Amino acid sequence: MKTYSLRKRILITGGAGFLGSHLCERLLDQGHDVLCVDNYFTGTKANIAHLLPNPHFELMRHDVTFPLYVEVDEIYNLACPASPVHYQFDPVQTTKTSVHGAINMLGLAKRVKAKILQASTSEVYGDPKIHPQTEDYWGHVNPIGLRSCYDEGKRCAETLFFDYHRQHQLRIKVARIFNTYGPRMHPNDGRVVSNFIVQALKGENITIYGDGSQTRSFCYRDDLIEAMIRLMNTGDDFTGPVNIGNPGEFTMLELAQKVIALTGSSSQVVHGPLPSDDPMQRKPDLTLARKHLGAWEPSTQLDDGLRKTIEYFDALLSGRLASGGATV
Repeated sequence: MKTYSLRKRILITGGAGFLGSHLCERLLDQGHDVLCVDNYFTGTKANIAHLLPNPHFELMRHDVTFPLYVEVDEIYNLACPASPVHYQFDPVQTTKTSVHGAINMLGLAKRVKAKILQASTSEVYGDPKIHPQTEDYWGHVNPIGLRSCYDEGKRCAETLFFDYHRQHQLRIKVARIFNTYGPRMHPNDGRVVSNFIVQALKGENITIYGDGSQTRSFCYRDDLIEAMIRLMNTGDDFTGPVNIGNPGEFTMLELAQKVIALTGSSSQVVHGPLPSDDPMQRKPDLTLARKHLGAWEPSTQLDDGLRKTIEYFDALLSGRLASGGATV
């Protein structure tokens, strides 16, 4: 356990979500005081219920589109629906969460002189024209498409972070997160890993949009959380943006075949129309992360991470686990 002098007061927005809840756990394990803020649009109390007895954990229901007045040393800004099903449900609110949320959290960080990390996304690259994607690539994004509320909202949030850094000397960190998966994903979030696993466990057809040749790189949640904490702990001279993900690249068809094999499912692959502006390729260049995040390297192989995620969804669907509940 850290001594009191080393214990930090850390705010995590979106702290009851898939990634936020795991980040809460890790920071509590490191001996810090954690304030978890969430409006429960996609997060759930079940994700963090096991943390409530911890005297160093505090839970607050709050929407980041409204100002927040607390005293903290660090802020992880994770608040925003991250799957197409959720961020397209109320696209105006999605944009407000990214933009107004960033303004409010940056304002808080400025007032209390806190260090702040923005959970950005590989979607800022849009449907990329270079492969793999490097941080100096400006992207190829449709500003008026169905995905724009998320893509452009996150791009604007990055703009705000760097303007606060230049104008107010704010200590910022920007992480561009590539596809992340693992236990506590929402079963109905529409993301490809959760979709495929849930369909396979139910014995339903696995739906691939397009011909299945589009690629993604999948990072297991433990590797992602470790990288985010390391990024926050880098020197003030390193702001990012920095790609965080796993460089292993798989087609949608390869992923579906892996899920079918690992679940032992009788599911068949069927094809549907490709969604608007769906990127054809996605793979992070990790040169910058490897240089600045110590000896960090994503270590979880896709098959191993899928097994753990399948175990979670199997327990969830069979009723052995409350929705979103704590697990490995």
